[in-house]
Amino acid sequence: MLIGILQCGHFPDELQAESGDYGALYQSFLDGQGFDFAVYPVVDGVFPEGPEACDGWLISGSKFGAYEDLPWIPPLEDLIRAIRDSGRPLVGICFGHQIIAQALGGKVEKWPGGWNVGPQTYHFAEGDAELTAWHQDQVTQVPPGARVLASSDHCANAALAYGDRIYSIQPHPEFNAREIAGLIRTRGGALPDNLKAEATAKMHTPLANRAEADKIAAHFRKVHA
Repeated sequence: MLIGILQCGHFPDELQAESGDYGALYQSFLDGQGFDFAVYPVVDGVFPEGPEACDGWLISGSKFGAYEDLPWIPPLEDLIRAIRDSGRPLVGICFGHQIIAQALGGKVEKWPGGWNVGPQTYHFAEGDAELTAWHQDQVTQVPPGARVLASSDHCANAALAYGDRIYSIQPHPEFNAREIAGLIRTRGGALPDNLKAEATAKMHTPLANRAEADKIAAHFRKVHA
C-alpha cells in the first residue's frame, strides 16, 4: 500500500540531522507497518496529480496556520476534498487535522488559552492516551457531519472522524522527547518560560505513539480493503 505524505512544512534545519524532515518523521512513525511512501512537499508547491496517485494520504504538521494567505493552501484544500470524494483513506496530524477541518467546513483559530506543548492527556472513548502537543491553533468549529473522537483539558476537538475514511488528530504521535527538546531549543522563543519548564519536566512521560501508529495503520488498511 502506497501512502502519500503531503508535507506542509519543514522540520527545523538544526534538527534534521537527527530527526529528518517531516516526510522522514512520518515514515519512521509508521515503520514496520508494511507501507511504501511517496513524499509531496506541498509547502514548496509540489503536488500529486490527484488522489489516484497513492492508495492513502497523510497530511503533516506545519509551522503555518491553516487560515494564512499562502499560495499552496487553496490547492491543498481542493486536494483534500478530491481525496474525500475519491473514497481513499486520509489522515491528518496537527496542521493536517486543522486544514482538513477547514477544507470541509470547520473553523481554525488561535486558541485564547495559548500554547499546548509537551505530553498531554487525551480522552478517547477507549481510554486516556498520553500524546505530545505542539500548537496554539485549534479546530474551534467542527465541520458538519464530523464526529469528535477525543479531547483534552486544553483542546476540545482533539481528534475527528469524517465517516469511516478520514481520521485526524491534533497532537503529534510522531514526536518523542528528542523532537520536543529540539523544538523548545529552536522554536521556543514564543513560549512562556513556565510552559517550557512544564513541558521539559514532563518530557519523558511514556507516550502512546505506538498505539496511535497501529490505529492509523489499521485505518489505512481497513479503508483500502
